[in-house]
Amino acid sequence: MTSGISPIQLTLAASLLASAALFGASPASAEDVTLTVWDWKSGDPLAAPYFEQAKEAFEAAHPGVTIEYGMQPHDQYYTVLGTAITAKQGPDVVLLHGGARTKERADALVKLDDSIADIRDGLAGWGEFVGEDGGAYAIPISIQGFAIYYNKDLYEQAGLDPENPPRTWAELGESCEKITASGVACFVLGNKEGYAAEFFFSSIAANSWTQDEQDAWAAGELNWTDPPVKKILELWVESNEAGWYPPGANSTAMFMDEFEAFERGDGANVIGLISDVAHWKEFEDFLGADKVGVFRPVALEAMDGDLKLPVAGGIGYAVTNWSPNKELAIEFAKSLASQENLAEFFKTAGAIVPDKGFDVASVESPGAATILGWIGCCSASMAHNAIGTAELEDFHRQSQLLLNGDTTVDEAAAVLAKYRSAN
Repeated sequence: MTSGISPIQLTLAASLLASAALFGASPASAEDVTLTVWDWKSGDPLAAPYFEQAKEAFEAAHPGVTIEYGMQPHDQYYTVLGTAITAKQGPDVVLLHGGARTKERADALVKLDDSIADIRDGLAGWGEFVGEDGGAYAIPISIQGFAIYYNKDLYEQAGLDPENPPRTWAELGESCEKITASGVACFVLGNKEGYAAEFFFSSIAANSWTQDEQDAWAAGELNWTDPPVKKILELWVESNEAGWYPPGANSTAMFMDEFEAFERGDGANVIGLISDVAHWKEFEDFLGADKVGVFRPVALEAMDGDLKLPVAGGIGYAVTNWSPNKELAIEFAKSLASQENLAEFFKTAGAIVPDKGFDVASVESPGAATILGWIGCCSASMAHNAIGTAELEDFHRQSQLLLNGDTTVDEAAAVLAKYRSAN
């Protein structure tokens, strides 16, 4: 007989009981303070040195203060956090994705504008961590984006020039024909959670939408039934019907099954991240730096000038508005974005950091150096960041139905259009 208590509830209960024991006592003195920090990354072996360095330095500078990391499962993180927000108990500091994940929780967070004047100009990526009022509610610790990584050996096997990847949709289609004829998938794909559709959507939008269209989409003025948006849904279906992906994409998890398939050589291309996971460092460490290429998402038509890389503020730390130690929590959140700590984050986890003073010249990885160069010259917004949570969940479902042939582009666009029409 089971207790009926879920793992999520147990995780939260343990955290809240610890908080109650601390917060329910008499106010903690400056010599006896524990800051509870929630995230989904501190237990990652590659990221752990960054978190440990930040903890040790802060505790050394603040005798009597203890930093306590509480890593939550990534797939349950926002459910657990939502329960804490409802109870107004739990962590002092929380890690958040940029975009809707931060904006929709701003009411539960401390507005940071008055506390970040000394670091604001030195960091990029603030735009993804603002609320409806335009105020900053989290401090960025990474820049995230989508790039297409490819296996140079598989390009050569297919008779392609590995030093000249495609720049247009037509060129990509021609490459995919040759790659699939050589016996491997053109792209590995894991859309079990619908994440692959997000990657595809923002990648295509980066070089197919004008700046006015990007701005209209972010403002909610461009809808799913409008031609620039519906076109991306059509290409999602077209690429699947052309056989670019292996069978069973909707049953394959993106993290980490899709990316492990790329590392095994099951497909020649993958739309990956640029920062701290499923990215240049992971692929270069596994396949060899000389075997991994990277290119920006293609344009629908031939274009003059540089292609754009979709980038945005990646993840950032916020302070909860129920924390009894807000000033100390803000100070720790700021320390996580210090030059010294961010340098460690890049070194060990391969995070593309928001530090504007980062020493790009010291970067040895060819992939990282290329990506950092693109960020400096040729970036576009990540369109999926402007999709609300409920809308994004429905987009995930519609993307799966489209891959299965269980709905049409017009039907899917009409379903999704209701979210924007209601705003």
